Amino acid sequence: MINLYNPQYEGLYLALITSYLLGIIHGVTPDEHTWPITFSYSVGSYSMKGGFRSGLVFSTGFTLQRAFLSEIAYLSLAGIFMTAAAFGITYVAVGVAMAAAGMYIYFRKTNFHVHIISHYMEKLAGVHQKHPEQEYMENIHKVNPVMHDMKPIPARMAFIHGLIAGFGFGAFALIIYTVLAPSMPNVYIAFLPGLLFGLGTMTMQVILGAVFGTWMGRKKNLTKEGIEYVARTISRNTLFYGGIAFVISGIIILIFPQILNLAIITPIKVHNLHGLGIGFFIVIFAVLIVGVVSYFRAMRKVLSSGNNIS
Repeated sequence: MINLYNPQYEGLYLALITSYLLGIIHGVTPDEHTWPITFSYSVGSYSMKGGFRSGLVFSTGFTLQRAFLSEIAYLSLAGIFMTAAAFGITYVAVGVAMAAAGMYIYFRKTNFHVHIISHYMEKLAGVHQKHPEQEYMENIHKVNPVMHDMKPIPARMAFIHGLIAGFGFGAFALIIYTVLAPSMPNVYIAFLPGLLFGLGTMTMQVILGAVFGTWMGRKKNLTKEGIEYVARTISRNTLFYGGIAFVISGIIILIFPQILNLAIITPIKVHNLHGLGIGFFIVIFAVLIVGVVSYFRAMRKVLSSGNNIS
C-alpha cells in the first residue's frame, strides 16, 4: 500500500507512481507556490480555456524546475536549495515577480526594464508582442472610461513564475529530494520523480485553473467588458498584494529562519493541511482575503457604472 504521508522506497515503479500521486495532492491542497499564481492568472483569463492554459503554462515551468532539482538531488547537491536562506530568497523572488506582474496589469502602457535581464524576461513572456486581445482592449479603453486600467495578461509570464516557484521546498519537495530521487538506479532517470511530481501538480492546476476561469466567466449580470474588468482587477490585486506578502515573508524568514518551524498542527494527515505554517496563511491572504475583497469592490464599481449591466 502506498503511503503518501511518509512514503518509503519500495521499487522503481512504485516510487514513480508515488511521485505522481504526491504531485496530485500538492496541486489540490492550498500551497503558496501554486495557488496564488494559478488563481491570479486563471481568474484574469475569465474563461475555461484561458484558465486551463494558465494552469498548464505555470505548471510547465514548475515541472521543468522540479525535474532539474530532482536530478541535482540524486547527485547530492540539492542541499544548497533546501536551506532557510534559499527558502527566504525564493519567497522574495516569487513575490517580486508577482508584484511586477500586478503592476504591469495596472499600468496600461508601462513595461518594466532592468537592463538586459528584464528585457529578456519580457521578451520570453511575450510582453512586447501585439496580441489580438490587446487590440480589442485598446478599443474598449476608448469607449468605456471604467475600463481605463485594464491590461491584457501575457499567459507566458506564468511560465517564469513557475520556474521561480520550483525552487521552493516544503514537505513534498523534501520527500522527492531526500527519499525518491536518491533511490533512482542511475543518473539518467534521476529526474523522473521531480518530473512526475510536477506532472501530478500540473494535472490539478489545469483543472483548478479551468474552474477558476470558468467561474469568473459566468457572471450573468455583466457584459463581456464588465467580466473582463472584474477579472483583471482580481488578478492585478492578488498578484500585487500577494507578491508584497511573499516579499515581506521572505525577508522575515531570512532574518528569523526559525519561523519555518512554527505551524498550527491539525489532525489531517495530509501535507499542506497537517501543519499550517507561513505558506498556508499567504494563500489565505492572497486568494481568500485579497481575492474576495477585490471581487466585491470591482463588482460594485462595474454595476454602478450603469453601462456594464447586460
